[in-house]
Amino acid sequence: MKHKQNYHVVGIMSGTSLDGVDLAEIAFTINNGQWNFEILQSETVNYKGVWLSILKNAITFSHPQLKELNRDYTQLLSGIINDFIAKHKIDNLDAVCSHGHTILHQPQDGFTLQIGNLPEIATLLNQTVICDFRVQDVALGGQGAPLVPIGDKILFSKYDYCMNLGGFSNVSFEENGKRVAFDISPTNTILNYYANQLQLDYDDKGSIARTGEIDQSLLDELNALDFYQKTYPKSLGFEFVKEIVLPIMESYSILPKNKLATFVEHIAVQTGCVLPTKSGTLLVTGGGAYNDFLIERIKAYLPNMEIVIPENKILEYKEAVIFGLLGVLKLRNEINVLSSVTGAYKDHSAGVIF
Repeated sequence: MKHKQNYHVVGIMSGTSLDGVDLAEIAFTINNGQWNFEILQSETVNYKGVWLSILKNAITFSHPQLKELNRDYTQLLSGIINDFIAKHKIDNLDAVCSHGHTILHQPQDGFTLQIGNLPEIATLLNQTVICDFRVQDVALGGQGAPLVPIGDKILFSKYDYCMNLGGFSNVSFEENGKRVAFDISPTNTILNYYANQLQLDYDDKGSIARTGEIDQSLLDELNALDFYQKTYPKSLGFEFVKEIVLPIMESYSILPKNKLATFVEHIAVQTGCVLPTKSGTLLVTGGGAYNDFLIERIKAYLPNMEIVIPENKILEYKEAVIFGLLGVLKLRNEINVLSSVTGAYKDHSAGVIF
């Protein structure tokens, strides 16, 4: 079957930092095996107060509560997507490619749950929908994460490293001719938690962390966690933050600004540790790229690395773009998940088409 050269999709991502639903209208073209993309329209729709608290607490929900939440969230998400399509007068879409929102991620138990991926989303949108990209990989023995690296490889190959600073930080790069990628550490899940204690949504530019002092024993305890000694592939879920990291952070009665300073240092130390070569170019995206203090501390551990922060559109919507690409690859029945990254026993084409 001969494939098309042009695709018109909407890519949607909702990340663990809960800063909202990212939507991007994207035009993809492929010429002689070379993919290009253009972001035509983009927008982030923030979660309203009640939804924020539901999504924060859903990790504790019972099975029946999760089923109800999945139905409600599918309604919410399709409303957000329909509004975006109507507002920007978008038509002739090949597909809507949606990640959904991760509630549970326990690949070691063969389980991951992204809500908002129920079949009725296609009916509610009256579009072809490609979604639920993680489940198949976990069933194939993989971590179900990270999924973005194939997009790094296809769309951002000119950088030696691609790092995203979201709810968690992750990195991807080529090693021995294969793409590898893994989660580095919690990032905005913790930084926002302590900013919230100061009645702020986030620590703008890291200005509060900058005024804090590092607690050396807390830093040492964080750096000694088992996760950092493991070899990749490896991934993190909110369970790690709730069960391991927060109890350690909370056991220290120090000011929130000192917790922020210490955790920024922790992220920077771990970033410096995991990159096999300490020079080249590092593309940084995700909300954490706006945290000037965090970027400075990462630079301190990687003085010979050129850190590239792209234009805002790519910085904020790179993951939505890549989920759009994953959907297009699924439509073409081409590989969109790399076993070298997730640890699954084979490369595969993931996602469900409704």
